[in-house]
Amino acid sequence: MIRYLVLAASVLAAPANADITAARYVLPTDVYGHGVVPGGEYAGLEFEIDGRRLLATAAIGGVYEDTAPRLVDLDGDGAPEVITVISYFDTGAAIRIWGEVAQPDAPDGTTIALVAESPAIGTRFRWLAVIGAADLDGDGAVEIAYIDRPHLARTLRVLRYAKGRLTPVADLPGLTNHRIGEADIGGGIRDCGQGPEMITANADWTQVMATRLSDGQLQTRAIGPHRDRSSFAAALACDVVN
Repeated sequence: MIRYLVLAASVLAAPANADITAARYVLPTDVYGHGVVPGGEYAGLEFEIDGRRLLATAAIGGVYEDTAPRLVDLDGDGAPEVITVISYFDTGAAIRIWGEVAQPDAPDGTTIALVAESPAIGTRFRWLAVIGAADLDGDGAVEIAYIDRPHLARTLRVLRYAKGRLTPVADLPGLTNHRIGEADIGGGIRDCGQGPEMITANADWTQVMATRLSDGQLQTRAIGPHRDRSSFAAALACDVVN
């Protein structure tokens, strides 16, 4: 049986001015039992900070359900935040952002804390699959793109991260990036010299799609047939998809 390590979101002391250099999900568990990603449910999240490992589990009431945490500088300060996916037992998945923040009463003056979280989807066993994060529209703020319920709703959603808040920007149905039983998430974000594009499949997995965010709107187009993961690899490398 998994023993949860119950730690408040702001009790992990880190060296002052340290950076998060790695993060990983730990403590695999089947307590949630969704199973859409083989082995993809975890009770804990481990941060590595300038070579120092710290364990945080904000999995109270749920599990981390994902392939891997993503390190991205969301606020432009030169140090990465950590993008994770939590799935609550009663309300399903949400995006959770962790970062290093000042805490004067901590031994080293800073701490690892939960800095933002999106609303949960609302229903148990409803998941989201992250595409990636980048300044998708050139406004200077970083957006996080994901597919809401890749097996059901198949809707691309974009959130903007600014001043510690996640704000909805745009959404577009008819796109997906994961099928039940796949151990990874397909696609990602590319820039072939004309700005970032989100790479996914269409809803029935027949086409690879490239989607841009412009003036608050998502514009998508097919760029080639989807055959397997090599189709996504070609798209992300800015090669012809055929």
